[in-house]
Amino acid sequence: MSHAVESTRLVTFRLGEHLVAAEIQSVQRVLRFEVPRALPDMPEWMEGVVDYQGTMVPVIDMRRRFGFTATTPGPQARLMVCAAPGGLAAMLVDAVLDVKPVEPADVLDPPQLFRGLGGEYLRGLTRKNGQLVVVLDVENLLSSQAPLRFQADDVGS
Repeated sequence: MSHAVESTRLVTFRLGEHLVAAEIQSVQRVLRFEVPRALPDMPEWMEGVVDYQGTMVPVIDMRRRFGFTATTPGPQARLMVCAAPGGLAAMLVDAVLDVKPVEPADVLDPPQLFRGLGGEYLRGLTRKNGQLVVVLDVENLLSSQAPLRFQADDVGS
């Protein structure tokens, strides 16, 4: 049985060649990329902060967060503003692809260890056009400072 008990909507986004998703209730807004203001003594995966409706929101480069090679954000790059413990955080992603409903039966429970990314950061796994989509537990992910490595290149093939 999946973690999602009821039908939910997933925001699917891209990190390099990988497809990742978050439940819509975790995402407050999707913004065009703007260069964050750097602050001292931040983790390497934190880009800085942006002003969102009068609040300074930390920006997390999701490529770096998962141990991927960092790239310069392209024209499709977006900031996904999400509720995080203690406030808001913006996830920098390569592109937001769509928002679609998904049935509970289509989201499989995550394995205990998903090739280096602990199961506590996952809601589950699903597929989109035959490609694996990792559904994140945004709240747990954004509250963690632990190093993460995401290596989904051949998983589920």
